[in-house]
Amino acid sequence: MINQERLVNAFCELVKIDSPSDEEEDVARHLTERLESLGFSVARDAHGNLIASEDGDDPLMLSAHMDTVEPGRSIKPQVDGDIIRSDGTTILGGDCKAGVAAILEALVSAKEDDSPRRPAQVVFTRGEEIGLIGAANLDYSMIHCKEAVVFDGNGPVNTITGSSPTYMAFDITVTGRGAHAGVEPENGISAIRIASEIIGDLPNGRLDEESTFNVGLVSGGTVRNAVPAEVTFAGEYRSRNTETVALLELQLTEALDKARAKYQEATIKQELEMLFQMYTLDPNEPVVRMVTDMLKDMKMVPDIKPSGGGTDANQMRLNGIDCIVVGMATNAMHTVKEYVVVPDLMATALLCQNLMNPNQ
Repeated sequence: MINQERLVNAFCELVKIDSPSDEEEDVARHLTERLESLGFSVARDAHGNLIASEDGDDPLMLSAHMDTVEPGRSIKPQVDGDIIRSDGTTILGGDCKAGVAAILEALVSAKEDDSPRRPAQVVFTRGEEIGLIGAANLDYSMIHCKEAVVFDGNGPVNTITGSSPTYMAFDITVTGRGAHAGVEPENGISAIRIASEIIGDLPNGRLDEESTFNVGLVSGGTVRNAVPAEVTFAGEYRSRNTETVALLELQLTEALDKARAKYQEATIKQELEMLFQMYTLDPNEPVVRMVTDMLKDMKMVPDIKPSGGGTDANQMRLNGIDCIVVGMATNAMHTVKEYVVVPDLMATALLCQNLMNPNQ
């Protein structure tokens, strides 16, 4: 039986372990100990993803990620009735440690119940928050699952990600010419001015129900009295529409070419990379039917809705694993106002355990 006190304590213990992206070793060691105590054979692939396996045919993958966003160090969870928050100076880390805690509690509860169940393979990835890097580098030769449930959605467990966008990341470097700003500014070419004109020509914010565009980083210049010689800026665009992805790439290219034509003595370089690819759930996929039927058995109405974010499922589906992403009880992700609803966390752990029922 799912134990609320044990689940909440395990979650709070997890979020106290710092694990910003690329710094997951401490939490990986903690999870290795927990999973080995449950009888799993735990291995790490070359990228550092944690893969825990047990004997049995046709295992179900249970997956979440180990890393968190910043500010995510020295988190102090505060339990106030049915709500868990941070102290307001950091994120809580519910994304994705609520999912991790729910998986662990389901496995502990199943072991206590000592009843037959479907075998599981647990996959905890690194670097999800910085572009699904762990899932992209996961050693899929170590994976023995055809189906996976990824616990990484916002809201209660009956919230299902019905579709996810393609994510394009770009990095632009503008090189002008430095000069003294007070003595000979006419001899300089301001990289900041060029970059600002390019950014001004780009889309911004929500473009439609399926698409967004954002410039999130700008860096350049050295001192206030020098014409800046170099500026870099980075951004992203996302869409669940293939034609829109192509159109936004064209708009980016046109803005860069316009600046190159105007500032011919400057150099403008770009790097463009697709970090993950869109997908739309097929309601007839066995894993989708399995999860939605179980939610109905639990008297919960499946709430399938599109998302503007990506999860490890984007990468796993490209590698032949049928995935579904469910909510994990966390809300206001990536902010210091993040919180976890305890009854929702209990329901997440219960769904996880129920999905291992051999009759599913």
